[in-house]
Amino acid sequence: MTAVIENENNVSPTPPAKPDDGVFATLRESPRAVKALLFGGFISRLAAFIQIYLVLFLTDRGFSATQAGLALGVYGAGAVVGSLAGGSLSDRLGARTVTLISMGGSALLIVSILYAPSYAMILAAVFMVSTVGQFYRPAAQTMLTELTPRHRVVMITAMYRLGLNLGMTAAPLIGAALLAVSYNALFWGEAAAALIFGGIVMFALPRRAPRAERAAARRAASEASEASSSEGRSGYLAVFADWRYSVYLLAMLLTSIVYCQYTATLPLDISAAGISLWWYGAAVSLNGLIVITCELAMTKVVQKWPIRLTALLGLGLVSVGYAIYAISPLPIWFMLGTLVWTLSEIIGGPTTFAYPALAGPERLRGRYIGAMQSVFGLGTAIGPVIGTLVWFQVGRSVWLWAALVSAIATVAGLIGMRDPNKTDESRTTATASAT
Repeated sequence: MTAVIENENNVSPTPPAKPDDGVFATLRESPRAVKALLFGGFISRLAAFIQIYLVLFLTDRGFSATQAGLALGVYGAGAVVGSLAGGSLSDRLGARTVTLISMGGSALLIVSILYAPSYAMILAAVFMVSTVGQFYRPAAQTMLTELTPRHRVVMITAMYRLGLNLGMTAAPLIGAALLAVSYNALFWGEAAAALIFGGIVMFALPRRAPRAERAAARRAASEASEASSSEGRSGYLAVFADWRYSVYLLAMLLTSIVYCQYTATLPLDISAAGISLWWYGAAVSLNGLIVITCELAMTKVVQKWPIRLTALLGLGLVSVGYAIYAISPLPIWFMLGTLVWTLSEIIGGPTTFAYPALAGPERLRGRYIGAMQSVFGLGTAIGPVIGTLVWFQVGRSVWLWAALVSAIATVAGLIGMRDPNKTDESRTTATASAT
């Protein structure tokens, strides 16, 4: 009857307005807690001094370069453990509580490095600083996902990444200024930043995300069904029982091993070719400039693409970029290769980092995120060691090997990544059938 009346009065039904998923609309319509997490992530990276200046601190205290290098490796190991533990704690305690523990605990532990009486105690403090300080990463991504409409999660992740990148860009300069005063100022400065982030979390974040509250009954109803589908597994066993997600984790591990070669193997190769290291600095600066200025704009377009297309370009262009390095040791090829794999980062970075929060069931969201962040951290820790060893064995052919490994990672990503919306539909159908 309504349709007849509308036709008689020549009134056409108004089509629903398309949601504005642009940068400013997404930020404007995000709740206060999301904005607080975005700002807190920026603050945490802005004062991330220890990893940058740890080697200098220890050698200044009279320890050998080998001991300082070992401490840096211990820091990397703590980051891997912290991501796994943070994912598990997020699912158990909630993102707000875990972030408070992370910031408060790391603030105390950071200062303890200054007053540790022995090398063994310093190593223990460094490990705990990295571990506890990493708890917040899965927790923050979990809460960002819970407080953000699903169609905007990729854009919010891109904003979060922008804050981290801006902070990491400025941190060495601020750290150098504090270091001109003393190492005490450096360490106390990072501890103060952690406490500031903790204060933001305490006053701006809800004790429990509203979406999680609304979904509590649904999760309780589907718990038995999901547990049976994982053959009774729980925790990270349930995550790794998802074979397609495990393949995705393999893709992230291989990609991170290859990606970080620009920090270790690339300067070696440029120097061995007799080219000024100015070109290395220019290549790294090109990467940073493009990521900071272009990733959000690219995400506005990419977030609407099919996820496998994003994976193909986001992972595959790393292979192409590193293969370009192998053409000839001339500056033009180093710059062109860097441009290509930088495109992979701005195309695929936000989607591949947002994917874990969308791929698994809500009860395991923190663990899905923690698993990805831990394998990515593991790759960046062992990648420089592997790359330099291969370079010393095969020379410039290392870039062909890197391209091959990256191509394998691309295939793994295409197999492992699935449309999260279809995953939710099949999970809902399975739950309805079980009940």
